[in-house]
Amino acid sequence: MLAATRVFAKSWPARVLVGLLMVGFVFFGVRSGLQGSSHAASSVIVAGPRKVTPDDFKRAWDNFKRGAEQQAGQPLSLEVADKNHLDKRVLDSLATQEALAAVITRMGIHPSDKLLAGELQKIPAFFDPVTGRFDKAQYEQMMRENGLTPPQFDRILADQIAQAHVAAALQAGVRVPRAYTALVAIYGLESRDFSYFALGPQSVPPPALPTDAQLAQFMKENASQLMRPEFRVLTLVRFSPALVGASLPIDEAELKKRFDFRKDTLTRPEIRTLVQIPAKDAATAAQIAARLSRGEAPEAIARSLGVDAITYADKPKAAIADRQVAEAAFALAAGQVSGAIKGALGLAVVKVAKVTPGHVPTLEEVRPALEAELRKDAAGEKVYALSQAYDDAHAKGAGLAEAAQKAGVPIMTLPPISRQGVLVTGQPVQGLPPKVLETAFNLPQGGESEVEELGGGEYYAVKVEKVVAPAMPALAEVRPILTRYWMSREMMKRLQARADELSARLKKGESVEAVATAAGAGVTRAVGLDRASAGQNKTLSQDALIKVFGARPGDVLVAEGTAFGLVVGKLDAVHIDGGPKLAQLTEAARPQMSQTIAREILESASVAAGAELRRAGKLKTNPALARSAIGMEPETPDAKAGKAK
Repeated sequence: MLAATRVFAKSWPARVLVGLLMVGFVFFGVRSGLQGSSHAASSVIVAGPRKVTPDDFKRAWDNFKRGAEQQAGQPLSLEVADKNHLDKRVLDSLATQEALAAVITRMGIHPSDKLLAGELQKIPAFFDPVTGRFDKAQYEQMMRENGLTPPQFDRILADQIAQAHVAAALQAGVRVPRAYTALVAIYGLESRDFSYFALGPQSVPPPALPTDAQLAQFMKENASQLMRPEFRVLTLVRFSPALVGASLPIDEAELKKRFDFRKDTLTRPEIRTLVQIPAKDAATAAQIAARLSRGEAPEAIARSLGVDAITYADKPKAAIADRQVAEAAFALAAGQVSGAIKGALGLAVVKVAKVTPGHVPTLEEVRPALEAELRKDAAGEKVYALSQAYDDAHAKGAGLAEAAQKAGVPIMTLPPISRQGVLVTGQPVQGLPPKVLETAFNLPQGGESEVEELGGGEYYAVKVEKVVAPAMPALAEVRPILTRYWMSREMMKRLQARADELSARLKKGESVEAVATAAGAGVTRAVGLDRASAGQNKTLSQDALIKVFGARPGDVLVAEGTAFGLVVGKLDAVHIDGGPKLAQLTEAARPQMSQTIAREILESASVAAGAELRRAGKLKTNPALARSAIGMEPETPDAKAGKAK
């Protein structure tokens, strides 16, 4: 029903709402102007008085890139981004956002300083985890970590608040007609009856086995699928900690030395859960202690005294800010309440809720972990020494095999392998890093790489022994599989012809039963098929279900079967539940559809804002500066011509 919402978004009520925003666009276009042409030269985007600097665009690009990489599950290179014009997409999107923000601001819709400060102090990331209060220093620190200044973040937040108010106003004023949501309800509640029969391989005579000429033609028709990629025979030498670490001995003295050095960090300190309530004087402290001892909630006690209770959940002594309070708290037993504690920050009363004792490990307890660390360190040093010995021999003119022999490192020759790490047989090679293949396929035949770092303390070098160019396989190699595919194709052609013949009889008015009998098949009736449960139907294929729900009563359908074959049938009826459930769904769908339409109107307003400002010369973009900001090379005339085409 998204199409229906878009139809409404183009109707006269939507035009009125967008028109109201357009008044702001026109007013903005008349009253505002650029503050000199130098803005455009130093800014990636200029939208009226607003401008986006190269740093701003770089930050927006980095956010987009991070999201794209998370969604794709792989890095996004600048080459791929350039090929797909992603820099232009981000630039256009950001320009549209800036245009809408400029118009909204010019219309007088902007949050007050008080509202902005209030929203700022609702963001959990800016709260002190100990006091639970807004921490300005932490706020500024997070700004620095994200490459923002507080004024820049305030502007971003102000834009979001203003646009949220506009969206809320649109949503409050938009209420879709009941007829629209009734269509949604009808769409969801209708059910269908479908009668059909199946045609399998036994329904038609089998084709004869193909001749060599037919298979050769079949190969020609499917050359792109049959063409074998380039294969390479590689010789590989790997310097891996895993290959040398297991056999390395452990020096007991070194183990003891590391244990002594790491003992403090391996020790688990005592931790406690406690609550601290500040007191203005000794009398108040006594009152707090008495109320805590009676079991009153610390938060309620603190609230009644106009102070905040500070809770430490499973914290060590070092986590408590006031040293005197920490000493007193860690001298109490679980469940105990202190008296008045005179700390560096004033009087306080503490109640200990839970005590988790600390633990000092022995050498034997941590021996396996420390031995693994020592072996890893020693293996790293050994691997580095081996790679250096190989590198020295290679630099003096020794080939890969000879240099590996001098360094005492084994080599491994791989059978022909593709760039994707697949053998000629189609089997993937396990444990071969993609980086090795990337290096190997960038070398010529006979070429040898230098020692390359693989990560995790591992290094490698590779030589291309032989390059096997892409080629079609010989017919004899693929005859069995080609024969199977050819037979399947010919069988499906015969089944389709038979299905067309039988469906023509149904269209002329014969019953499904009569036609099925003539085909030697039985009739199956699928009654009450609905969209909610159609996916659970195991007797009809996805293709058949799609065609059933796209047909009208009386339509004759031919679709794929769940097994190899086809089904032929007729849509008998479409039922619609017109009872109370339809009315309930009609009303239940209105808020969501209204929200969708309001959102699309706002999106249309964003596009309209950008178009209007561009027409008035108030929105300008600098694609070259944008590319430079993210590290892309300037576009060549040929690339620009290709994009235009």
